[in-house]
Amino acid sequence: MAIAHPEHEFIFIFDRPYSEEFIFAENVTPVVVGPPARHPFLYVLWFEISVARVLRKYNADVFLSTDGYLSLSTKVPSIAVLHDLNFEYYPKDLPLLDLWYYKYFFPKFARKAERIITVSEYSKQDIHRLYNIANNKIDVAYNGVKEDYFAIDDNAKKEVKQQYTDGENYFVFVGALHPRKNLVGLFKAFDYCKEQNNTKTKLVIVGSKQWWTKSIRNAYNSMANKADVVFTGHLTTDKLNKIVASSIAMTYVSYFEGFGIPIVEAFKAETAVITSNVTSMPEVAGDAAIIVDPFDYKDIAAAMQKVESQAEFRNKLIAKGKERAKLFSWDNTASVIWETITKVYSDKK
Repeated sequence: MAIAHPEHEFIFIFDRPYSEEFIFAENVTPVVVGPPARHPFLYVLWFEISVARVLRKYNADVFLSTDGYLSLSTKVPSIAVLHDLNFEYYPKDLPLLDLWYYKYFFPKFARKAERIITVSEYSKQDIHRLYNIANNKIDVAYNGVKEDYFAIDDNAKKEVKQQYTDGENYFVFVGALHPRKNLVGLFKAFDYCKEQNNTKTKLVIVGSKQWWTKSIRNAYNSMANKADVVFTGHLTTDKLNKIVASSIAMTYVSYFEGFGIPIVEAFKAETAVITSNVTSMPEVAGDAAIIVDPFDYKDIAAAMQKVESQAEFRNKLIAKGKERAKLFSWDNTASVIWETITKVYSDKK
């Protein structure tokens, strides 16, 4: 948006020192203002005092918050990007103080916003229903995916498998190791699939263990085939693309997603996808993935067995995924967001 609209000035507000890569155009002005907002009490201070002060200083026409947090004290017309309301459905997945903040403030942010942007029709209807926000106040801008995701050749796939799984085929999961990502169900499904089919296939888990809960740990420790689960931790985009592109399938069977970016990353990397039949995931996947019940590990296991054993079926999914990925680009996202900004600015005038 900044590059496409050099006639406008963009003020990027940071709560800590920033990387120069974010200042990608001459019309972008970075502003660093404390305190670092990494705690619910500091969120309040930062948005209500620090952000409000910056907006006044630069005489901002519109405030866009890409994480949904707003300043309730500012008079500047505001746009909130609300990705999803997962905390309303799975409150036990969050620390109590964070949960209080989200449940207390986010309904206020939704009412404060001149307009809301969200990432799927599912989330739009959720915000409308739970927060009683008019549908005509909510715009949908699908997430895009980096151009760094693409297919790789067979030799490169062989090298990846040799590095991570001793040359064996594998399923892959990508994401934060959070309870709603349903690792418990995925571990059970992988175990069951291995028991039924007696293969050497492995499961690669990509992501940090920031939310590694007791239930996830117990599910992993109870696995008969936990020796075939490989944890990589957080990876660079280049390594992540190679791991996804070399897998049998992306197994993304969350309980709740506002969008589900790894689904589209797998499409672009030309990998088959298994995903859930709940929330936004069928909307994003369309007919280009196997859709399963995330609460039924045997259903997940059956999909894993099918995509592994039926190469022709897997290749059809990959072809559909390549086409579906074309619907999701950051240029499209930016266009929708710019239209929303223009609406809010015009209404202000």
